[in-house]
Amino acid sequence: MSYFLFDNRKISYTEQGEGIPLLLLHGNTASSNMFHEAYPKYAEDYRVIMIDFLGHGESDRLDEFPADLWYYEAEQVIAFLKNKQYGKVNIIGCSGGALVAINVGLEAPELVNKIIADSFEGEKSLRPFTDSIYADREKSKHDKDTQMFYYYMHGTDWEKVVDNDTAAIIKHDKEIGCFFHKSLQTLQPYIFLTGSKEDEFMSFQPNYLENTYRNIINKVGHGKIHLFESGRHPAMLSNQEDFYKISKKFLDE
Repeated sequence: MSYFLFDNRKISYTEQGEGIPLLLLHGNTASSNMFHEAYPKYAEDYRVIMIDFLGHGESDRLDEFPADLWYYEAEQVIAFLKNKQYGKVNIIGCSGGALVAINVGLEAPELVNKIIADSFEGEKSLRPFTDSIYADREKSKHDKDTQMFYYYMHGTDWEKVVDNDTAAIIKHDKEIGCFFHKSLQTLQPYIFLTGSKEDEFMSFQPNYLENTYRNIINKVGHGKIHLFESGRHPAMLSNQEDFYKISKKFLDE
């Protein structure tokens, strides 16, 4: 495990394998540990890089997360990639990490080859999700399985990480709303949108992901979509074998 300095704080990152660089970006309340089963397969063909955003995993903690969290995390990624000088990298962003990946592609297209954005809600926060997130997160903190997940992601201070994330999501919805600073029409890297039709976070409206993703591709002007018929959030983990196959085909074509 290595560290990179950003805002005088340490960002933890790891590298495995050889070949074209492939950056994996974790979602909200998670860390790079969420890829512990997925990354070895990718490392057979790519130079896999995983980071823990500030405030998560093995990275330095923050007293609070900024409301513009996914843009701030994109700034971390851009600084990291410029420092490491990988050239153009491929990125797989999962859930909140998908928002970060798209922000990186919008802000620094010279650093990105292709983007796979998995299981995210679109351009703006979802009111049904944000309205219930505080109660849902409080409930999750008392569920044994979810506690184990949080602990595996962050260690003993997991509850503070989760609370910081919840506060940032609520604040973002009230003060900002849109996840991206630039128009999707300006996105240059080729993009692949993935998800599950049964995603429990986006099942409040029929065909939500299909309609949202199609709208994004129409705005971007290029890219493709794949929605799994079944699977929980995120699709990358609930459909791991099939996701690996379609993602590798996209990255290699």
